[in-house]
Amino acid sequence: MRYQDIHPARFIARPNRFIARVELDGREETVHVKNTGRCRELLVPGCTVYLEGGSNPQRKTKFDLVAVEKLRPDGPPLLINMDAQAPNKVFGEWMAAGLGAELGLPKPSLLRPETTWGNSRFDFYWEKSPELPKNETDVSRETPTSRRGFIEVKGCTLEERGLALFPDAPTERGVKHLRELIACHEAGYEAAVCVVIQMEGMTAFSPNDRTHPEFGAALREAARAGVKVLAVECAVTPDSLTMTRPVPVRL
Repeated sequence: MRYQDIHPARFIARPNRFIARVELDGREETVHVKNTGRCRELLVPGCTVYLEGGSNPQRKTKFDLVAVEKLRPDGPPLLINMDAQAPNKVFGEWMAAGLGAELGLPKPSLLRPETTWGNSRFDFYWEKSPELPKNETDVSRETPTSRRGFIEVKGCTLEERGLALFPDAPTERGVKHLRELIACHEAGYEAAVCVVIQMEGMTAFSPNDRTHPEFGAALREAARAGVKVLAVECAVTPDSLTMTRPVPVRL
């Protein structure tokens, strides 16, 4: 995915979850933060952030904060996309292009976002129709069945020395999603959770047990129940985000 009209700025402060104050072209500007998470380790006064100009003249804020250069004591800054809406967008592009084959996800014949199943609402539902041999004449042969499944996507912006961690704050909603994926799998669907790591150069992904041990326990339970736990990092530029490389999952 690509952004339009990107501007570098200097971060000043974050008065609340939704807005930040930045210095842009020598003036102070109030901007919308496209991530309601804490992001305390990212939004440090003086760091470089990247803003996307808005196209709606009726908005109170003219810019969205979409990326940040995380300051690191042992190396150059790490560019992190912190747009909470981006993971679903890039995952949809990645899945639709059939790039998940390495992780056991097919190129789907149907990919539908925001799909309800029972009392649950998942990020994606997919189907893969069977590929029948050309010129098939044996009508007695059993017809292959379609594959179908549900996927939840989690965006990850927290890292410690190259280890990607999720969540960065307690998430009861995330635990609920994992329980629901287990129920889907038990009902006969394929089920997966995919952590989209919004940065590159990671050595592995692990649940952040220190911040939310219940999520880590639920993730391990889901894996034991047959839910796929996937993690894929992204190539990040100030104006783009692209899923690239699976990283090892350490539970």
